[in-house]
Amino acid sequence: MASVLSMDFRERDDSPIRVLIVDDSVVARTVLARMLDDRADFEVAGLAGSAAAALAMLTSMQVDIILLDLDMPQMNGIAALPALIERGRGARVLVVSSACAEGASSTLAALSQGAADTLLKPGVTSFAGRFADELCDRLCRIARSIGPVQTISPNLAERPARVSQRLDCLAIGASTGGVHALSEFFGALAADFAAPILVTQHLPPPFMPHFADQLREMTGRPARVAAPGMLPNPGEILLAPGDAHLTLARTGSVIHVRLERSAVPSGCRPSVDPMLASIGRLFGAGALGVVLSGMGRDGANGAEHLVAAGGAMLVQDAASSVVWGMPGVIANAGLAQMVAPPAELARRVSSWGQAGISRWM
Repeated sequence: MASVLSMDFRERDDSPIRVLIVDDSVVARTVLARMLDDRADFEVAGLAGSAAAALAMLTSMQVDIILLDLDMPQMNGIAALPALIERGRGARVLVVSSACAEGASSTLAALSQGAADTLLKPGVTSFAGRFADELCDRLCRIARSIGPVQTISPNLAERPARVSQRLDCLAIGASTGGVHALSEFFGALAADFAAPILVTQHLPPPFMPHFADQLREMTGRPARVAAPGMLPNPGEILLAPGDAHLTLARTGSVIHVRLERSAVPSGCRPSVDPMLASIGRLFGAGALGVVLSGMGRDGANGAEHLVAAGGAMLVQDAASSVVWGMPGVIANAGLAQMVAPPAELARRVSSWGQAGISRWM
């Protein structure tokens, strides 16, 4: 099992959230800085007019969060994201850009490159009021996720490695940081993996058709937004719509998609919990769940049901997660049989898929 280690990037819980603002507009930089300067929770550590300037500043500066515009000359925000994350040594990136309209491809591109979250930047005359409150709320939520990493339960190490005799269905859940984690996971998943793949990623409904297109391009697999009555196909990705839980049900001998909209304990819709519980009920030991980076507890109840039914859970490790909330809760409950970065999880899933005998083949 991979080690679960991560740095505590914030020295103390009551310290101000240190923010680096990166925007080519001097007006935007000034307005954003004033918003944060007015609040005791934040400290503006620096202002950068370009990605190159930000990278230079990060060689000698430690910050908690980078506010990043996307539309900048020379090196745009999307191109700069991987380098900023690496140079930031644990700093999270909140993209604040006019390009982040609902369903915008720029939003998904930023998330796939490792941004923690995105926020639509309004016109300069609309910066105050609701936008200021939303910005500060996003920053606080992201900062809370950077705190000390929980240690995993000692019970986890006692769980024997599972060798499945059959792999009938793979279900993957993710939230904050999940788009990037999914990219790494699918990049390492064997091309001949043949079980149906369900994905619940917390994103608003308008993003889902674009996200399905991105998954199709990213993986080379068929990918669709799930609809009631759809039949899972071997190797295909079915994506939860943004306003409903993706589950599978059986009518006679036919297994099909069922969408649910009931309230769940996590408060999420779509929620990972009903998805994991449903494949546990249907497939027992043939069910495999994976939970990647995400904030909160969504997936914990479903993982408990899946494991009780004989299935197995794998989760992303803390060091590679943008937020080790959802996978951390499952790991600390002793429900995960492997805790590792997404690519390593995918290689294990590939080996099980090749060794198992799937009902879909």
